[in-house]
Amino acid sequence: MTVLDAGASRLEVHGSKVGHQLIPAQSSAAESDGLVLFGGTGDLALRMLFASLCFLEADGLLPDGMPVLATGRSIMDEQAFRALVRDALGKRASDAAPGAVDRLTSRISYLATDVTHPNDIKALGSRMAELGIDRPLFYLSVSPSLCSPICAGLLAAGLTGGGARVVMEKPIGKDLASSRVINDQVRAAFSEEQIFRIDHYLGKGTVQNLIALRFANTLFEPLWNNLTIDHVQITIAETQGVGDRWPYYDEYGAMGDMVQNHMMQLMCLVAMEPPSDLAPDSVRNEKVKVLRSLRPIGRADVARTVVRGQYTRSRVGGETLAGYAEERGEDSDTETFVAIRSHIDNWRWAGVPFFLRTGKRLPGRGTEIFIQFKDVPHSIFQGEMKADMQPNQLLIRLQPEEDIVLRLMNQAPGLSLEGMRLESLPLSLSLKTNTKHPARRRIAYERLILDALHGNSTLFVRRDEIEKAWEWVDSISAATRDAGAAPKPYAAGSWGPGGAFALTEREGRVWHDPTDL
Repeated sequence: MTVLDAGASRLEVHGSKVGHQLIPAQSSAAESDGLVLFGGTGDLALRMLFASLCFLEADGLLPDGMPVLATGRSIMDEQAFRALVRDALGKRASDAAPGAVDRLTSRISYLATDVTHPNDIKALGSRMAELGIDRPLFYLSVSPSLCSPICAGLLAAGLTGGGARVVMEKPIGKDLASSRVINDQVRAAFSEEQIFRIDHYLGKGTVQNLIALRFANTLFEPLWNNLTIDHVQITIAETQGVGDRWPYYDEYGAMGDMVQNHMMQLMCLVAMEPPSDLAPDSVRNEKVKVLRSLRPIGRADVARTVVRGQYTRSRVGGETLAGYAEERGEDSDTETFVAIRSHIDNWRWAGVPFFLRTGKRLPGRGTEIFIQFKDVPHSIFQGEMKADMQPNQLLIRLQPEEDIVLRLMNQAPGLSLEGMRLESLPLSLSLKTNTKHPARRRIAYERLILDALHGNSTLFVRRDEIEKAWEWVDSISAATRDAGAAPKPYAAGSWGPGGAFALTEREGRVWHDPTDL
């Protein structure tokens, strides 16, 4: 239980214990006895995955004696690779987890591997046998284009049976058709129960706490509908440009990179019906129902409901920021910004718009879910007090800092001849206010790696979720192509094209600033 205390106001709300498991483990699944990491020399592995393993090691959560076998194309021996991992972990891990770095690196082996060569995959199988890995967790920290050949090679080498599992990074494919091809090829090697499609946003503590907030408190769930909620906003704002990642980004754009991926998962968790329990399929069935209820956006609607943009050269804070076309070296119709007004056509959410917004080179960095409730049906306050009135708001912030903030109306302190004055009071569920279970902010991958090792797929994405999301996104992309709508230019360092503001303002709403609590 978290106690929120702001002045004389005090509120107790149930949330997930920080550092504790909200989602129950699947007790019938045997834990993996080895982690085989493809792309072990890549950026994701060195920045996030080894750090996550190190903290799991520090907490005693890795299976005893479990080896970690990393692969990569770089030629080096194990000592050189262990030194590379130590350097990547740096002082942060050493200070937070003394002794854990040594224990983790002692588990690590390295094998230079070209995943497109069958003989290299066979050599990988031999090395796994030497390390005693019978129930591997294969983690594909590689380009999506390599997932299919890796899985085909593992199948040919006889490494996909028994208790083997595979983790795949999203996005899977660049549209519905390519997603189906990749899923079919992976499915030829692994059963659906063996496949863990990862979206690291689902491993964030605040996202899991959203489940606790909704379903562990009678305060919120009765209000979680179109009778009391005016609208929902989901924003993922990035200050960085695409830079040298343009070959990847130009294929996906903001629609494929963010909307189909992270944003629709966040929308599902906000909008889904209460599951019967926290078993994997119970939760994922409800998410699929949300995706099936999304109102299609066709050519007749796209101009009024979708705004696409691309950042252009601008000067911000004395620094000249290049435009996307300059970074790419030629003109492109790939969007680096998108804003969408979407609707979920079911009884709970009929009439409640869900505004989605994401972009590169925006003036602030932040990921948040912003829920604005409706005004009170009748105000007993008049004059200046009536002007003070604001609707209640719930802000679920995922980055840069995780937090949940509830804004309620409260009497302003002090005396006035005009009588009572009102103010909007933010009540925070931040870890700083949670003294009962103080803990560090965990890397999202810690939760997900631990769950995958134990066969718990609740926080992973099922194939039908992926395909329903692509189906909706593809229909929007087709509508914009049919309408001949090119991305609108916006200056780097701004909040996107002017049409994004019109998207909310024409309905009497405004975007919440993700840099403002």
